[in-house]
Amino acid sequence: MTAPRRDFLIDDDRRLGERFVRDGFVIGDVEDREGLSWIRERVVEAAAAHLETDAPADPDAFLNHIGRHVSEATINDFRLSIIRRINALEDLRPSYFSLARRSIESLVGNELAMQRNVNLSIQMPDDQSSVLPLHADVWSGDSPFEMVLWIPLVDCFATKAMFLLPPDKNQEISRRFRDFDGKPVEALYEAVEPHLRFIDIRFGQFLLFNQNLMHGNRVNAETETRWSMNCRFKSVFSPYAEKRLGEFFEPITLRPASRIGMEYERPEGFDD
Repeated sequence: MTAPRRDFLIDDDRRLGERFVRDGFVIGDVEDREGLSWIRERVVEAAAAHLETDAPADPDAFLNHIGRHVSEATINDFRLSIIRRINALEDLRPSYFSLARRSIESLVGNELAMQRNVNLSIQMPDDQSSVLPLHADVWSGDSPFEMVLWIPLVDCFATKAMFLLPPDKNQEISRRFRDFDGKPVEALYEAVEPHLRFIDIRFGQFLLFNQNLMHGNRVNAETETRWSMNCRFKSVFSPYAEKRLGEFFEPITLRPASRIGMEYERPEGFDD
């Protein structure tokens, strides 16, 4: 007779969770390759529309070498134009969620709130204006219960990628955070630099990472441009910080029992 099961998690979920807690991130192949292709096509179309040119025959070369079409002075207006165009598409957020749906549900839960807009980052070679200094999202109004889904639209490596401070070192630095009071962010970066992990990730993969950990990027010293998208997910019933439900987040997978419970009203006069 088979012994009864005493673990509420299935083995795959437990192993994925252990990796995430240990490393602060997981990388996997996207769960919807057609959805990824559709998203990148829409991004390329939006970029070409802003530049008033035809969609390129080689999207990968177009994205990697966008500096042939856009200058450092105009890159942010270019990026914001693309963000507006793609977030106007009704299918963007469901398609984005589909890229890592099973993994998000395993790590976060199956009743989710999703950020209302998907972000886009573009970091051209040697562009000082696109540097995102060392930070943790919880320092600026995000809930510690959130997780970020980060999608590269091109292969990312070395300084073309983002970096992340591993959980053990993040905890160590956080315990002596007062040591950096009044000092510039660069002083904090220099303290953690030996421990940072630059995330090598290919187009066709997804990254889920713990945004409570310190992360950011440096000047892109490679010859190609980084294009990446990011969006936050959290359990819809977990605590919020400054970014609230209905303003920054929107429920996407409420189950019937939750919808019924949220709409329930006790009979009139029941408590009289």
